[in-house]
Amino acid sequence: MKLSLRRRGVAIGAGAVACLAVASVAVGASTQNPTFNLKALKGSITADGSSTVGPYTTAGAELFRRAGASSVKVTVGISGTGGGFQRFCKGEIDLADASRPMKISEAAACKDNSIGAWRAFTVANDALTVVVNQQNTWATCLSVDELKKIWNTGSKVSNWKDVRAGFPDVPLKLFGPGTDSGTFDYFTEAINGRAKASRSDYQASEDDNVLVQGVSGERGGMGYFGFSYYEENKSRLNAVQVRNPKTGTCVTPGITSVQSGAYKPLARPLFIYAKGSSFERKEVQAFLDYIFDNEKRIATRADFVPLTKAQLKRARTNFALAVKAANKR
Repeated sequence: MKLSLRRRGVAIGAGAVACLAVASVAVGASTQNPTFNLKALKGSITADGSSTVGPYTTAGAELFRRAGASSVKVTVGISGTGGGFQRFCKGEIDLADASRPMKISEAAACKDNSIGAWRAFTVANDALTVVVNQQNTWATCLSVDELKKIWNTGSKVSNWKDVRAGFPDVPLKLFGPGTDSGTFDYFTEAINGRAKASRSDYQASEDDNVLVQGVSGERGGMGYFGFSYYEENKSRLNAVQVRNPKTGTCVTPGITSVQSGAYKPLARPLFIYAKGSSFERKEVQAFLDYIFDNEKRIATRADFVPLTKAQLKRARTNFALAVKAANKR
């Protein structure tokens, strides 16, 4: 049974920021994975951030508890990726769930608050999904240019007939995540060319259930959010195929298309960040270790796209190196 848990550029690139979190350990160092006695663990772990990643962390926490770590309490909040990083960089939480890498400004805030050598781990993949009302039988596939025409800053498109010749005269009603959302950042950068560059006259919410209700209640409705929310509500919504800019092929969001690299440009990795001092605690290490040992099970349970073999190998190596560095302190 799957969990029902849905609530809601600077000189260095965003991907490089994530890499700053990995422990500096010699390349030739041993990366043997640690082992943990889950039944002997105690304590609490606090997480907050992305509404996309939150259900993944919650699913992992539930399975972690069932596997024997019943004396470890994992609390997961959902305040959006930006909100999670704000709390993380104030030292208020152990883990930040993020649907995008940490920004340079956020890393600077962590440094200013002496958060220490925080760690970033890729835990799953996502197919950011564009959805329309089930009565919408015309917008089965849209190009990046058409999506930009709809969502870009200053857009006045308010009817489907203005999106493409041949589309019907139906008012267009837009629903999307708020500006604290990593999903908002990722979508606007991938589609409009710059993070946060978006028209503002749409119904925004950090609660993806509100977006689902909005699109499902409007014949001309359109929205976007993480793949897991579509999977849970696919009986109420239609997923729009996105035309791959390089191949010209209309691609459906899903596990195969994300792992093969065909679902461009809306496939993305998802992250969990660990505060340096928190990562030194055995219960935090054990929780992340459990996630990597069971990432496919967790991803499947919570409707996410699992890591590829190459991604998992890199994540496992980074984790083992980070544990080795933390245990030397």
